[in-house]
Amino acid sequence: MTITELDFVEHTVATAYGDLHISEAGSGPALVMLHGGGPGASGVSNYHQNIPALAERFRVLLPDQPGFGRSYRPSEAELEKDSITQITVDALVDALDDLGIDKVHVVGNSLGGAAAIALAQQHPDRVDRLVLMAPGGGWLPFGPTPTEGQKEMFRYFNGEGPTLKKMKTFIGVMTAQPKKWAETAQARYEASLDESHIEFYHRLNDSFAKRRGMDPLWRDLHKIKAPTLLLWGRDDRTITLEGAHIMLKYIRDVQLHVFGNCGHWVQLERQAEFERLVTDFLS
Repeated sequence: MTITELDFVEHTVATAYGDLHISEAGSGPALVMLHGGGPGASGVSNYHQNIPALAERFRVLLPDQPGFGRSYRPSEAELEKDSITQITVDALVDALDDLGIDKVHVVGNSLGGAAAIALAQQHPDRVDRLVLMAPGGGWLPFGPTPTEGQKEMFRYFNGEGPTLKKMKTFIGVMTAQPKKWAETAQARYEASLDESHIEFYHRLNDSFAKRRGMDPLWRDLHKIKAPTLLLWGRDDRTITLEGAHIMLKYIRDVQLHVFGNCGHWVQLERQAEFERLVTDFLS
């Protein structure tokens, strides 16, 4: 099965905040895949290479998180009241209720990893198994912050605004072998040019500055009841591997797989191994 052969079902679900867009493929146990927060990110763009394999075993749900893709853009007032992580969790629970889905497996990378952790902490009865790839919020850095990858995210929309050169630099920090992802750079650059997304990203960066970063989800890691698989690139320069130690210590049922010669995007850089490990763990 290839991505072009997949028959996506597209949902636009009204939530308490705004409309959440979700792409769906496959059948079986429900699997929610939450994307990262880089410029131009969305559910399908971040995981499109993995969907053919996973949709053979799972009902794959790919939300565009609030602020990204075809979902609504949180306002300054909303980001003042709630963090982007809390907004995502609340909107996702509304969407799952609307779709009649009680329990899900969850995969989350980076910003989406933060939402996955918060969902498992706040709604443990809704999460069956949890896969986290360098998740925000559950991590304590040992080195300087912001990290190199975080700095590139902040720079991308500032100054002269988005450029293909800046996107290539961003992907050069996100991945261990950036020359392999030239087509990804072009697609992500084009997706990042949406004016409403640019406006939202400035609001998001302001919100992070006021809140001094992500929600400190690491304080409540012990509340995660779901069996958890951590997938981490040894060479991640955005959310570094050292931060995994606190998750290994406080999540009750947890295991860690580390990939050498791999950065922040395990699902792309180690596609076949990612798909095999996720399928085995969730099955």
